[in-house]
Amino acid sequence: MEHRKAGKTDLTLSVLGLGTMTMGWSSDKKTSFAVLNAALEQGVNFIDTADVYSKWVPGNPGGVAESIIGEWMKERKTRHQIVLATKVRGQMWEGPDGEGLSRAHIMRAVEDSLRRLQCDYIDLYQTHWPDESVSDEETLRALDDLVRQGKVRYIGSSNYNASQMRRALAVSAELGLARYETIQPHYNLVHRQEFEAELMALCADEEIGVVPYSPLAGGFLTGKYKRGQDAPPDSRGAGSDRMAKYSNDAGFTVIETLEEIAAEHQAAPAQISLAWMLANPAVTSAIIGARTVEQLQETLKCVEISLSDEEIARLNRVSQAF
Repeated sequence: MEHRKAGKTDLTLSVLGLGTMTMGWSSDKKTSFAVLNAALEQGVNFIDTADVYSKWVPGNPGGVAESIIGEWMKERKTRHQIVLATKVRGQMWEGPDGEGLSRAHIMRAVEDSLRRLQCDYIDLYQTHWPDESVSDEETLRALDDLVRQGKVRYIGSSNYNASQMRRALAVSAELGLARYETIQPHYNLVHRQEFEAELMALCADEEIGVVPYSPLAGGFLTGKYKRGQDAPPDSRGAGSDRMAKYSNDAGFTVIETLEEIAAEHQAAPAQISLAWMLANPAVTSAIIGARTVEQLQETLKCVEISLSDEEIARLNRVSQAF
């Protein structure tokens, strides 16, 4: 497993990071432990979570994925082997400071995360998405205090556009505060422009680590969705319009191209999609999810694939509409 340095930090991340949104939702504790074990054994050292995972499940209070990771780290004594990332922003309790990026919310949320994770520091603490009701200065001063206190090593952002990122970087520079060293953009073959239009160049100029989420477009790029066919009954798109924005001529042309290139490599479309992403020098680590060990092991095979310049150009051409 290749590892890459995240921007200006001293964090070295495996090129595939393990996302944990499924833990406590579609993966129980036992399965989650097995996936974490398998990931670590295969060289994955970057584990990404969030305090709100998986609060959207009825009866789930949030923090469940963090708690599972904390129990796993304690049982396996793995804290020193991993780069641990979590996020703050979502609603975790009732009241005016129950969500957002205010100082009050951040200071309580980080203590809750540390307690659930059963550790005394977080390697990468990320703002999950922007909060325009709070000034960048208030948010960054709170995060800077956490860095100075040793509770957080570095800070990052997620779902920020180029304008929001520039503004935050300027505030950090002007006030001498910790700055966002990484960003988590939504990025994949059928969702390119949001990152590539402006953010990619900004990240290169500012030496910001890029850790994209949803690299397989919620499963669309696995090839399970076919032109002219209903979504598979066990897929995320079954019975919903979640894949409607991709399920068009342009989207299925991308899938069919992935399948053609995959056949040449004796690989799966998902592996080719990830190989395309990892060929981008702007990307530090792509965050993947896995409900089972078998699914994880299949996905990890992408690191063995080296696409030719012609194959990358071909994928770029057929996905340019996105």
